Amino acid sequence: MLASPYYFWRMVRRGNWQQDFGQRFANYDAAIKQALTNRHVIWLHAVSVGEVGLCTQLIRALEPRVPNAKIVVSCTTTTGMHEYRRRLPTRITKIYYPIDRRKYVRRALATINPEAIVLLEAEIWPNFLWRASDLKIPLFLANARLSNRSFPRYKAFGWLFRKLFAAFEGVGCQNEEDAQRLRAVGCRENAVQVVGNLKFDAAKLSERRHLDVRGLLRQIGVPDDALILVAGSTHDGEEILLAEMAARLRKKFPKLFLIIVPRHFERTKNITPQLRSHNIRFICRNEIIPGTQLRPGEVDCLLVNTTGELMFFYEHADLVFVGKSLTANGGQNPIEPAALGKPVVFGPNMQNFTDIVRILLKHNAAVQVNNAEELERVFGQLLDDPARRAEFGKQALAAVAENLGAVERTVEMLLPQLQARGIFVAPKKGSEA
Repeated sequence: MLASPYYFWRMVRRGNWQQDFGQRFANYDAAIKQALTNRHVIWLHAVSVGEVGLCTQLIRALEPRVPNAKIVVSCTTTTGMHEYRRRLPTRITKIYYPIDRRKYVRRALATINPEAIVLLEAEIWPNFLWRASDLKIPLFLANARLSNRSFPRYKAFGWLFRKLFAAFEGVGCQNEEDAQRLRAVGCRENAVQVVGNLKFDAAKLSERRHLDVRGLLRQIGVPDDALILVAGSTHDGEEILLAEMAARLRKKFPKLFLIIVPRHFERTKNITPQLRSHNIRFICRNEIIPGTQLRPGEVDCLLVNTTGELMFFYEHADLVFVGKSLTANGGQNPIEPAALGKPVVFGPNMQNFTDIVRILLKHNAAVQVNNAEELERVFGQLLDDPARRAEFGKQALAAVAENLGAVERTVEMLLPQLQARGIFVAPKKGSEA
């Protein structure tokens, strides 16, 4: 519970934290309890927005195979919950993950009473896992990975974590390096499988909701033949750097228009003063009023301060920059624009996506730069060469296509244990009964 002050500070900072706040203490309303009564429950947990997309794709593949099961999904953040509610139907029960204290964990597991628990990536909360193990609930890790940062920590605290990792019945890893690391921290040899990266499949997820990006851009005076540079999932410092860079590039490419989509939309209140102080002409996404029309050239930048729309803007990009890679560490997901056949550029700090970066660079499907100066130079070269942009997009599509299938392999990893717990498993569509 030592992290609680930071946990609550982040929650308040992101806003909308009051709704269903009691669920974080495993207090569930009657409707949730009724929905779970006398049901075979499978509980899937994804931390935030990025993992929610993976979870959604996994559910769409798993649900037809376990038609009599009740699926419950949880997340930690309010933005993750917003995405669950937007993407998943009402028959999927959506809750907040309980705070990792014994009494809340006990109450949550007693109420949900799952037949199996699937954790996306490596979200390890000791009290939750200890209690699940005591109850002999099968535990799974999906899309499992251990970063260069977390691996030494888990090894250093092996006295605490080895038994937890040994409790997993199935561990679906992204690659062999992660498989070796997970075995080293305690996962059983026969539990670990290399299934690939779910992010490749999740990037192909078809959204039912449609956003008319082209119409939106016309409304703010952006012509159809504009060169669109989309900076996705940006972090502190990158927005102003990119805005100034675009202003310089616009001298050579007057039709260049910049779209910035911050990773956390609540940072808008910090970003807008920076843009104004540098005389950047911009408009926020939530300020675009239906029926209004801006003159051509009135703004040079759109700041997208809404959630769940990044992929729609990627669709209309001529060039994409993936954020958290220049002024911060870790990086963000480059597969999403690659799956749309867009030329992708990112900075040196892509530590959380090393395997994906390796695949994209091997296919000549992306460009990695070392610093801001090199980024501006590469932008200029690609904006000046449509054929080269098209070739990068073509190679990106090929790289994604070559790495599909992890979702199906993950489902196949789960099914034997689910069946052993008495859950009916339907044959795969198209196969013999």
